[in-house]
Amino acid sequence: MVRALVNRFPNSAAVAEQVALDLFSFVRETLEGKDRVDIALTGGTVGIATLAAASQLPFNDLDLSRIHIWWGDERYVEADSLDRNALQARNAWLRTLEITAENIHEFPSSESGLTVSEAAQKFDEEFSKSGIHFDLMLMGMGPDGHIASLFPGKDNWKTTVAVTYEENSPKPPSQRLSFSYAEINNSNQIWFTVAGSDKAAAVAVAFGDDPESLPVGRARGKEKTVWYVDQTAGNLVWGC
Repeated sequence: MVRALVNRFPNSAAVAEQVALDLFSFVRETLEGKDRVDIALTGGTVGIATLAAASQLPFNDLDLSRIHIWWGDERYVEADSLDRNALQARNAWLRTLEITAENIHEFPSSESGLTVSEAAQKFDEEFSKSGIHFDLMLMGMGPDGHIASLFPGKDNWKTTVAVTYEENSPKPPSQRLSFSYAEINNSNQIWFTVAGSDKAAAVAVAFGDDPESLPVGRARGKEKTVWYVDQTAGNLVWGC
């Protein structure tokens, strides 16, 4: 297993700014060696702050026709709901990009008329046919150690399909779509963006003796796993 790299920052704003800068560098450098770059975004306070910081960077100078945007998970609500990670991402960053709609791959919304399990199966089939895996997955973490919509105490962590679902999320809205651990761990790189004192206990578990007791400890990139952690979230581990 590749050892995680840890970057520590004084506050959440510094986390978001650095991740945005590193994201730009990652995309630019990856485009030099690949015809296509697939990136999965995350929601949450730090995730959206990262995208807002990215909106200030010259992404439109890159060849956006070769960049494809996905999400690690999504709330199964109406497409125009402010709960949607995709809508928040559009408002924070994507609307500033000169990128074709065909390169933005949202999870289905509840208007599809499908149940959440049917929507997961449909999206899984479409994603699996594409044959792609993520070059980079940005990943947040909840205070309970959940990632994407994979929560502690749930039994969907053993699934081998790429896309799974949650019908009774402990955090509203209750219905969610999510990439599975199996697909998350197919990502070349995973970057965790974590800030806030309420995350400190989960960070301590992730870097402790039994990391896989929480969802966050079950995710790792094939080539690289990077943590961007602010002072309060890392306090129990590094005393920073």
